Parts: sequence; C-alpha cells; structure tokens
Amino acid sequence: MGRDVLFIVARATNGVIAQDGDVPWAISEDLKRFKRLTMGKPMVMGRKTFESLPGLLPGRRHIVLTRQAGWQAKGAETASSPDEAMKLAGDGDIAVIGGAEIFDLFWDHGTTFELTEVFEDTRGDVTMRSPADDPSWREIARESRPARDGFPPYDFVTFERSGPA
Repeated sequence: MGRDVLFIVARATNGVIAQDGDVPWAISEDLKRFKRLTMGKPMVMGRKTFESLPGLLPGRRHIVLTRQAGWQAKGAETASSPDEAMKLAGDGDIAVIGGAEIFDLFWDHGTTFELTEVFEDTRGDVTMRSPADDPSWREIARESRPARDGFPPYDFVTFERSGPA
C-alpha cells in the first residue's frame, strides 16, 4: 500500500475556502476533526496558509511550499516544488492543508479528500474546485450536521481517488 496524500479543507457551497487569508468559519467540531486528521502527519501548505495559522500546531511537521527563495520561519521546513515537499515529508502519509494553489499542485497526488461542505454561499477571495466535480474522486462517506451556534449546516464528506486524475 502506498502513502495516503490526504486533502483537508472546509469549502462553502460557492467554492469559497478563505477570506482575507483566513477560513471564514471556526466551527469547533470541524477544528477538532482537522486536528484528529492531521495529528502525527507532516502537513504541506503554502506560505500564506502557514502565516494564517495561530502558531505552530503541536504534533505535526509544517512543510511550506513557497516560491520565495530564502523564505524561512521558525518551525517550518521549506520546499520549492511538490516533489521536493513529498520527498521532505518522507515515505509516510501526509496532509495537504491549503491554500487553493497548493491543492491544485497536489491534485493528481491526492488519495483521500476530507471535505467539510458548508451549506452557504460565503463571501471570500479564495475559491477551489470540489472533488464532487471530478470523476476521478468518489464519495465514500457523509455525516450531516445541522445549523447551530450561529454556523450554517455542514457535512463531513470523505472522497477517495477512484481512478486517474
């Protein structure tokens, strides 16, 4: 069995994943799920995603894919290409956590996609495609959550790669 390249993202119905460099929602259950899914795995992300984090997330390596030569930050390992990031991560599973450009760069490498599908059209400046619109992905699980605590309803949806991208 090969490595799992796990995509993890919350996405609004209209495709929005971020506004002004931040996720538009802070849904507690989604944040706990993110932590559970990424714990112990190297996380690959873009520089803007790294800079949007509240700090280094414990129990996970932070591999930052950036075009900025010489960029560095305490606790971050840097890569200049998806192949370099994958090599740096080693042979085990990895979590790709964003942003949209990073998901695009890793799209063909993805094996599992953990989507929090937020049922609203959200204002934002970063959008991404859905695995539901790509025939190489198939939905294998869905858990629905009602609107509560001021947040819209959402589903946790798991997709797996079913064929060539």
